Amino acid sequence: MSESKGLILVVDDDREMRELLGDLLEEEGYHCERVNSAEAAIALIEAKTYDLVISDLRMTGLSGLDLLKQARLQRADQAMIIITAFGTVSTAIEAMKQGAYDYLIKPFKREHLLLVTKKAFERIHLQQELLRLRQVVSKQYQFSNIIGKSKAMQAVFQLINRVSESTVNIAVTGESGTGKELVAKAIHYNSPRKNQPFMAIDCASIPEMLLESELFGHVRGAFTDAKSDKKGLVEVAHGGTLFLDEIGEMPLSLQPKLLRVIQEKKVRRVGATHTLPVDIRIISATNRDLLHAVQAKQFRDDLYYRLNVLQIDLPPLRKRRDDISLLAGHFLKKYAAEQNKRLEGFSESALNILMKYPWPGNVRELENAIERAVTLSRDRKKTVSSEDFPPTVTGGREDQLLLDENLDKLASLETMEQEYVVRVLQAVGGNKAKAAQILQIDRKTLYRRLHDYQTNTLDE
Repeated sequence: MSESKGLILVVDDDREMRELLGDLLEEEGYHCERVNSAEAAIALIEAKTYDLVISDLRMTGLSGLDLLKQARLQRADQAMIIITAFGTVSTAIEAMKQGAYDYLIKPFKREHLLLVTKKAFERIHLQQELLRLRQVVSKQYQFSNIIGKSKAMQAVFQLINRVSESTVNIAVTGESGTGKELVAKAIHYNSPRKNQPFMAIDCASIPEMLLESELFGHVRGAFTDAKSDKKGLVEVAHGGTLFLDEIGEMPLSLQPKLLRVIQEKKVRRVGATHTLPVDIRIISATNRDLLHAVQAKQFRDDLYYRLNVLQIDLPPLRKRRDDISLLAGHFLKKYAAEQNKRLEGFSESALNILMKYPWPGNVRELENAIERAVTLSRDRKKTVSSEDFPPTVTGGREDQLLLDENLDKLASLETMEQEYVVRVLQAVGGNKAKAAQILQIDRKTLYRRLHDYQTNTLDE
């Protein structure tokens, strides 16, 4: 016996139609139950979960629309198809408003009924998968998944827990790699907005013109490449959370437009003449001292105070050393499982290195170091050893070699700097974001220096 495609409740006070519908659907592989009234259907729906309800509109007693209303009180996502011989536009509109999936007018072809039923189940399965994914994401960003036993992190956890239920805008500050986006997601997925979108954008990595379009959207013809209307992330995040990473890098010219969105709760697309209402919570993040930027006229003070209603400061890893072994163990377990390696921990020398290294790239650098160590660790070993870590972590043997080489040839400081930057880039496989973290400079500075190196080489 083949597996049922799903459970359907057929409701019709006409016995012949009720049996015909049930037989057609069962021939197609669905399991069907049949009742002759909306009242009987309501009693069944209260006691059992049906994937789909197919009901006649006009019946003795309660109507199909009455059944639809009651069914959706029991289950807000209950899928339902209304069937009637007395179809009108107003009735169809009312059924769809009440949440009916579709509306069929008798007489209809067998193929049409089966097609509508198939599409209804496709939608049901899509909704179920979406719910499953939301539950997975929500579990992933529970507070318990942000690791830290130090006093500094316990204080952060308490603050996150307190602000999640609120709707105020929050600024998350801290050095690069401390986990600011992870905190933002934890706040969102533990808030009343958790079932709505979480949209993130890095304000430092997008050119000004493109950033305006990405945030606020545009209408067709607003600029040369605007071939059609486009929603911005502010619109897409309606009802949810907008995460603005590196907010300190937002151009001054765009800041008034963001301020207007916050104040008026409306957004106007680039090139549009009208506004659209939006309900968003903004969580911003920066590794800059924004108050200093305000004083230097590099950031608007009114926007600063609108974004910074509550501030969460994430401590650097060097100031929460109690968490290093805990985090290292977590990442070891994660990457050992991914790579199917049986690693049980760290050697004593490896653990000593982890505890002594200052971690300028913070948690992100630690995670990268552990992932590299797991990758290089030999299968026969049960523990990660110090030789598996990158040279920058184990004591900078390559750094010392570089220094010795340049002292021998009496190279300039500029040349040594250039060679070191290039070696760091090579060590991280050309990943400029990782290189900037290790060098403790922002990405824009790194890009500028690389451009200068290239220009100098061409000049020579």
